[in-house]
Amino acid sequence: EMVVGNTMDKIFMVMDFMEHDLKGLMNVMREPFTASEVKRLMLDLLLALEYCHEQWVLHRDLKTSNLLMNNRGMVAVADFGLARKYADPLRPYTNMVVTLWYRAPELLLGGTVYGAEIDVWSMGCIFGELILKEPLLPGRGENDQIAKIFALLGSPGHADVDDWAGV
Repeated sequence: EMVVGNTMDKIFMVMDFMEHDLKGLMNVMREPFTASEVKRLMLDLLLALEYCHEQWVLHRDLKTSNLLMNNRGMVAVADFGLARKYADPLRPYTNMVVTLWYRAPELLLGGTVYGAEIDVWSMGCIFGELILKEPLLPGRGENDQIAKIFALLGSPGHADVDDWAGV
């Protein structure tokens, strides 16, 4: 639910209480998530993301600390502070979104016209983190981040780079 305070600059999103964020939970777990738990988490998270995208909403900051979980195993996507409504045709947005470790290569390469694919990339990074029990691509700056992506997936061809940069 959305609640407006005394003035229009005081807007609050009210959600059910969730005991953990996924990042904090993974740090204190004695045993990592099992393969079946990872599958269930990813299915639930991807269904939530699908719902956002069906409503034409980009989250633009998916990361394990923005995913909440309660003690009954329910997950929720939180922190919509960078979220934006989008439409077809796509229009330019800032590329300075998404926490670095979860940022899609097209954003790192300067692309400003993007859609749901940037959230899907972030979900892929989250999936990797759930499997590895540590961040998949922990870059120390934009150049290091893109180097880590290229080291993992290979360097793109010239035509691919043009596509990524929104050219």
